[in-house]
Amino acid sequence: MPDSETRTAMRERHLQAHEDALADIVIEPWIGGTSVSGSEPIPTRDPVIDEPITAVPVCDDELVNQAVQVAWDGFETWSDRTPTDRSQRLSEWVDVLEEHLDELALLECLDTGKPLSEARGEVEGALRTLEYYAAVARTQQGSQIPAQGDLHMYTRMEPYGVVGQITPWNFPAWAAAWKFGPALAAGNCSVLKPSAYTPLTTVRMAQLSDGIFPDGVINVVTGGGSTTGATLTEHEDVRKLSFTGSGSVGQEVMQTAAARIAPVTLELGGKSPLLVFPDADMQTAVDAAAAGVYYSTGEICDALSRAIVHEDVHDEFVDRLVARAESYTLGDPLDDETTLGPLTNEDQFETVSDYVTIGRNEGATLATGGTAPDDRALADGHYVEPAVFTDVEPDMRIAREEIFGPVQTVQSFETYDEAIALANDTEFGLAGGVATESTDIAHQAAADIDAGVVYINAYGPIRPEGPYGGFKESGIGHDLGRAAVEQYQQPKTVYVNLDSPEI
Repeated sequence: MPDSETRTAMRERHLQAHEDALADIVIEPWIGGTSVSGSEPIPTRDPVIDEPITAVPVCDDELVNQAVQVAWDGFETWSDRTPTDRSQRLSEWVDVLEEHLDELALLECLDTGKPLSEARGEVEGALRTLEYYAAVARTQQGSQIPAQGDLHMYTRMEPYGVVGQITPWNFPAWAAAWKFGPALAAGNCSVLKPSAYTPLTTVRMAQLSDGIFPDGVINVVTGGGSTTGATLTEHEDVRKLSFTGSGSVGQEVMQTAAARIAPVTLELGGKSPLLVFPDADMQTAVDAAAAGVYYSTGEICDALSRAIVHEDVHDEFVDRLVARAESYTLGDPLDDETTLGPLTNEDQFETVSDYVTIGRNEGATLATGGTAPDDRALADGHYVEPAVFTDVEPDMRIAREEIFGPVQTVQSFETYDEAIALANDTEFGLAGGVATESTDIAHQAAADIDAGVVYINAYGPIRPEGPYGGFKESGIGHDLGRAAVEQYQQPKTVYVNLDSPEI
């Protein structure tokens, strides 16, 4: 079939998928247990054909205020529920979401451009996260503190009340679960703002909570970060903020919260290293390097985007990595054979394209990729072929700045100390990777890398049981694990003074 016909067929297929996905639902803000109408709808666009999927209303100041108020109303009921009841409600929600898995996966695929199999896997990851917090909700405890004979001293963990949460556009369903799960398990009510680029699954997940939680426990406000998001973060009745996104916006959120002494959790950017030692299994190392920067088209906060490779295996590693990069199939995410979709929005396509130009101008060698594919059938989408840069120096921008796209840089090292120095020569500290067959090197490097998450001989997996957060400018606090629940609660110490018993 000629490219023009394939391009037309792809467009018609996606427009039909839009219609099918939205046939029985309306995407609107979810406030107080019901959908509400906003103002000035803005389109969320399909990155494959660059066409609107639907227009989503914007929540103005009045609607954000309404969401916060009904969340506090809901808190009066939710805070009285036992941990067991909160667990049961979360489990019921997971059951309903499971019944709508195909629907949610399609929405995620259309909104983000991820291959349908990846979108489905990420929605399943969201469900497993909520499932985990349903279990954790039952196991929460205070503690009794031994003090003295006439004093009974104990702690109790109390929720903040209403928490404000902001999620990014790269993993909308999964990120929503990371926020909702621990907040609700801890006894809070949530007002969550998804990215204006990819709000569909988050809104639909909230709609599917209808009748399960008391009204006001889950609220989703839609709109842009500088409008809806700013109103939410500045709201004086929001007691805790959790934000995932860029470092620059994270700083603004932190400054805003500081004005009213509200605690924050920030999961920000990264420029994560993968250290490949000379004893590494080369196929394993290349698998980690490829998955770490090409999965989700490289739009990953903890992408292993800096391969730091021992000089003895550098050339072999590069040859294998280039071959792997060139093996990806760019195409329609609705097709099973597609292994790499487009970037999620036009702005990110321009950013990645600019960084490829910057890298070449800095003197790095573009070994493969980095441009739009020749296939004219993909011309409407935000596609970039997986890139590999060699001859990369530590002071180059492509080695220091977060690109957030399918661009791998390769540097070399001679000694262990040099490898660790290169790995830690960054303002970020979200993740790191180690490829080695030596247990000694694996554990020592994991200790020496300044990052909140370290992967050994693989990229991932990310499990809900493990705290997830960064060092340095990659953030404060943690999503996931029991640590996340603790960060949505405040400990209260109670002193009960006792007299001698009398009969």
